[in-house]
Amino acid sequence: MSAPTTDPVARARDAVARESWAEAYALLHAHDAHPTRAVAARDLSALAEAAWWAGHVEESVAARLRAHAAHVAAGDHRGAGLEAWWLHHTYAGLDRPAAAAGWLRRARHHLDDLPPCPEQCFLAWTDAERAAAHGDAVTALTASHLMTALAACSGSPDLIALARQTAASVLLAQGRRAEGLALLDEVVRAATGGALSGRFTGLLLSLALTRCLRAADLPRAVAWTDAATAWAAAPWTGRPTGAPLAAPSCENPFRGVFRARRAEVLDLLGAWTRAESEARQACHEIPADQPEAAAAAYRTAGDLQRRQGRLAEAALSYARVHDLDRLPQPGLALLRLAQGRPDAAVAGLDLALTHQDDPRRDLLGRSRLLAARTEAGLAAGDVRGAARAAAALHTLAGDAPLPRALAGTAYGAVCLASTASGTTAEAVTVLRRARDAWLALGIPYEAARTRTLLAAAHRAAGDTDAARRELTSARATFHHLGALPDAHRAATLLRSPRTRPPGGAPSG
Repeated sequence: MSAPTTDPVARARDAVARESWAEAYALLHAHDAHPTRAVAARDLSALAEAAWWAGHVEESVAARLRAHAAHVAAGDHRGAGLEAWWLHHTYAGLDRPAAAAGWLRRARHHLDDLPPCPEQCFLAWTDAERAAAHGDAVTALTASHLMTALAACSGSPDLIALARQTAASVLLAQGRRAEGLALLDEVVRAATGGALSGRFTGLLLSLALTRCLRAADLPRAVAWTDAATAWAAAPWTGRPTGAPLAAPSCENPFRGVFRARRAEVLDLLGAWTRAESEARQACHEIPADQPEAAAAAYRTAGDLQRRQGRLAEAALSYARVHDLDRLPQPGLALLRLAQGRPDAAVAGLDLALTHQDDPRRDLLGRSRLLAARTEAGLAAGDVRGAARAAAALHTLAGDAPLPRALAGTAYGAVCLASTASGTTAEAVTVLRRARDAWLALGIPYEAARTRTLLAAAHRAAGDTDAARRELTSARATFHHLGALPDAHRAATLLRSPRTRPPGGAPSG
């Protein structure tokens, strides 16, 4: 065996090959700080990556800028194009759209006229995502096919998995939910099987979690968040040369991102104490270039605080979402309902529904907005507007179990509020089915809220015993969760000769 080298650059390159990012950062940072040492373009690229893993986003950007300049000086358009694309990606994450757009143009300048090469995969990915976001299915599919071909020619497991994720995203944007999620299964298997580099493992798991939550697939969200958080928490300080890739160093920038998604899942499952703890921790761990995940963490915290009656804390959490330039809906509108301001809730939800131009890209988000709009409309006395929202939700839900349960509860609430003959019996049927759907999904809070509506429907139909059973069960669930305002309302209704709850359809 040869003796270990004392050359810091060689040691740093070895650490990069092993994905020992803490070690690589220490060596490259020290080497770069020396006043007389030149740093090669490849080492500046490595410093940028190592600084990112170490949590130094601004230093990572500075190193990439220098790496890009070094590649340009050497006439290396492929290297310069790749650095330009990563700068675009980072600036987009930092919510600096002008800088992001400029670097994307520069990446195209370097790469567009070259023969097919792996670096062009990233341009195709950007084109596919943008086209899908604007509903341009033809362009999205063309870019996805190009990316798949380029990735296959490269032989890179990272790029092949990224191409599959892109194809899945395009399918989901087209409403082909089953096909898209099945393709994401392949991506997650590759990521959790140790076949990918650390950056792409984290990136693809993050994208997969976002996609399956937006597609309202709770079983996958549970399984994938467990796998992702386990990967991010695993201690890892490097791998022997030639060994399979595993989790990177213990300070993992993806950890907070996965915590935010885990908090969303735990919230749905009724593990509220753990969900709030994860959300709070995520807010401290999420890097500056991941504002979407930070907004999700604050939004989840606000929803939990609101349901527990901690309205001042919820208002602060929703304000943090707004500070991140993200919409704090439907939680903020439901907070307005809790404050006795249904008209403000309706106005906020109508604006949010207008802002979300393509519901297929976020089925769960759109469904929640429509469910909340139904509830707010009923609370404001606008039964017709609530009925329109409930009908839109029914059409949108399709065969997705979670949105279908939301649609059932919303429609049952509208039936309960209607004065037309026969709607009470229909409300009992629809709400019973919705209650059973929530119980099958394992989402206790929505099941309990639906029980309160079902109790009112039973009472209106003259079945007071059934009404009391539903309210008793709902109150017990609310107490267990810590949803004290709901528990108090359920207790009041149990003592009252009438059981029609204030407001309308529960939307969480």
